[in-house]
Formats: sequence, C-alpha cells, structure tokens
Amino acid sequence: METLLSKLGLHRSELRAWAFYDWANSAMVTTIVTAIFPIYYSSVAGANLGATAATFRFGISTTIGLAIIALSAPVLGAIADHAGIKKRMLGAFLGVGVAAVAFMYLIQQGDWLLGSVLFILANIGANGSFIFYDSLLPHVARPDEMDRVSTAGYALGYIGGGVLLALNLAWIQKPAWFGLPSGPELSPSQATLPTRLAFVSVAAWWLLFSIPLFRNVREPVPVRWSGGRSGGGLTAARPPRESLIAATSLRLRETFRGLRCYKQATLMLLAFLIYNDGIGTIIRMAAIYGTEIGIGKSALIGSILLVQFVGVPFAFLFGALAGRIGTRGSIFIGLAVYAGVSILGYFMTRAWHFLLLAVLVGMVQGGTQALSRSLFASMIPRHRSAEFFSFFAVVEKFAGIFGPALFSLAIAATGSSRNAILSVILFFLAGGTLLYFVNVNEGRQLARSAEAASSCSATPGSPPISPRNCCG
Repeated sequence: METLLSKLGLHRSELRAWAFYDWANSAMVTTIVTAIFPIYYSSVAGANLGATAATFRFGISTTIGLAIIALSAPVLGAIADHAGIKKRMLGAFLGVGVAAVAFMYLIQQGDWLLGSVLFILANIGANGSFIFYDSLLPHVARPDEMDRVSTAGYALGYIGGGVLLALNLAWIQKPAWFGLPSGPELSPSQATLPTRLAFVSVAAWWLLFSIPLFRNVREPVPVRWSGGRSGGGLTAARPPRESLIAATSLRLRETFRGLRCYKQATLMLLAFLIYNDGIGTIIRMAAIYGTEIGIGKSALIGSILLVQFVGVPFAFLFGALAGRIGTRGSIFIGLAVYAGVSILGYFMTRAWHFLLLAVLVGMVQGGTQALSRSLFASMIPRHRSAEFFSFFAVVEKFAGIFGPALFSLAIAATGSSRNAILSVILFFLAGGTLLYFVNVNEGRQLARSAEAASSCSATPGSPPISPRNCCG
C-alpha cells in the first residue's frame, strides 16, 4: 500500500490532505457549475423568463462572479503571501462558497434573481479558495513530487465530483428509493426537493472533505519583499501589520516586472488565457444549452457524469502522448477536438449527440489542462514557481469570464444559442495560434539558465534578489 501511495504521490498525510481538497471542491464544480444547477436555473428559477433569456442571465451571472475574483486575486494573493494567512483566506472563501450553495435550497420557481446572486457568490467562494489551495502545493510537495501530487489531486477531483454527482442523479431520478416525494401530483416544492437537497449535499461534501487540509497542512512561513534603493528581495519574516499595504504593492510591481524576463512563458500564459476560456465556456454552458434545445435532464446529467470517469484514464494517456509527440503537439490535438465539439454542438439535436460530445470532452479536458500547466512550469525557474503560478491561477479565473460573456452577447445579437456555441471556436483558433508562436526551447533554456546563475541564487548571507535585478 505504501508503494502504491508513493507512486500516486500520496505517501504522506499532508499530501493526501492537500489532494483531498480537490475531491471536496470538485463536487461544487460538477453539480453546481456544470450539471444540475444550470438545468435547475433554466427550468425552475428562470422558468418565467423563457429558455434563451435564462441562458443569457446564467452567462452574465457566471461572468460577474469570475470577474470579481479575477480582479481581486492578485491583491489577495499578495496579502496572503506577505501576512502568512493562506489557510485563513482559503477558509474564508470556502465559507462563502459553502453558504451560497447551501442557501440554493431556498430557490423556487421564478427565483432567478436569488439563483443568480447565490451562483455569483458560489463562484467567488470556489474560485477564491482555488487560489490559496494551489499556492499551498509548493509547500507540501518537494520539487520531485509536485507532478505526481498535482496529478493525484486532479484525478481525485474527477472521482469525487463524479461520485457525488452519481448519488445526486440517483435521488433526483428515483426519489422514492430514498424516501423522497415522488409521483405525478406533487406540489412545485415537493417536485424540486430532490434537486434542492442535492445542493445541500454539495455544501456538506465540500465542507466535510476540506477538514483534512486544515488539520494536516501547515501554514507556510510568509515570504515578503524587502525594499530599498539597491533593489527589493525576498526574506522570510512576519512583517508588521502597518507595512502590509506597502509591501503588497511592492510585491505586485516586482512580479509584473519579472514577467518581462520570461517572454515565452508570458506568451504561453496569454495563449492559455484564450483557449482555456473556450474550454471553460463549454464546461459551464453545455448543460444549459442542452436544456434549451430540448435534451432531457437525465441525458444531460448522465453525459456530464460520464465526462468525470472518462477523464481519469485519458488524463494519464495524454501524458504518455506528450512523451511521444511533445507537450505542445498534444495540446494542439486537444484544441482540435474542442473545435470539433463546438461544430458538432451547433448541429446537436438528440440525446445521443450530447453523449458523444461528452465522451469527446472527457477524452481531452483533463489532458489539455494538465499539459498546459506542465508546459508553463517547464518555462519558469523552479525557485520562483509559486510567484509565477499565482499569475497562472489568475489567468484561469479570467479564462472563465470572456467566453460566457461572448456566449451571452452572441445570443443577444443573433437570438440563437446555436450561433453562440459556434462562436466558441474563435477561442481555440486564437489561443492555438498564439501557442504555435511559443518558442518552448527558448523558454526552457532561459528558465534553466536563471536557475544555474549563481548571481541569481538565494544563498545564506547573500543580498536578496529582486526581479528588477535579474531574470532569476
């Protein structure tokens, strides 16, 4: 068992605790963001709006929630690093998200405004917690463990989200099996009870399986910038509270300056921002789009459940493919499949069409996102990975904003969600084009040179190093 856990990257309690948060929060992503809540929003909360209007409001709600967290993420991340409160910040956003999801139980027919507000808060809570969750990885895993631990978290997320979604689907489709109201003559409140209980189950699951992280993962020692005429640097110390604002501002300025030294990594970030926006749009808008064009609820949720379990083996298969044809080439294959999904989605009319698209998405979703992360990691110096991955996390949040916004605008301009789903191809074409111009070898060589440069290495007794002094 110890050997197996070691191969999976889960051989220490803090590693298992960290990875289990992926298991915890993925229930929110699958049930609330992707599968059940979008359908409930369209058919119940927005029942008085009409299908297209409900889809439009859902897209705007998604955009608002992600925009708020994306704009605030750099400042919040810098504060957490400087003050040493990553776990407390994670807990605060977790609390907001869990409360919002739990209160979704109150949403009844026509309550689209309440549904929108709670969905916005749930997105803020979940995506805010992801920032601080990701930032803990370099502190719980050694450099040689990070790939395995990160992959294990990704796999646990697929499984955890899929398990709870399967349970939710069971009591929504067969409520009598669980002692819930069933039959043709139910009141609106009784008819929606199984779905509303699914929302409560997500809140409980998310909270319960977050406990190991707070118990077994220690708060990292804060690292802050120290300023001065000769240049700022990194020191491990707990700063006075009155210096927090100034230190946070300095940290943000220095991080932005540092990006100029790594042009290929920055170009990769921009490409990822664009094509991941397309991926996020398909994930977030698929269920409500399927509802609008008449795909049955069982087929929609069952197909999304299938994605969770198809994604686990194909994520590992994409890793093997990258070893044969290269990381960037493997990502191109994933983007090509996603473009095909958008085209097929335009012509989709039947439940089996949606099932086929779900399988295609499951085949490439995990692999494309995992390889994007590893490609970026290979083009940044290891001793500054946390700093750069904070920007990677911010880009992920922004990547959920523009797609739903464009989707909603396309609906408003054309009056058709089919045209909107076709417009998502633009993200894959533009992002893939930028990725084509990323010089991976140059980016990797610069990162390795920065690591090797003795003048840019933090050694005991040496002056602190700042991005304004050198690329390391």
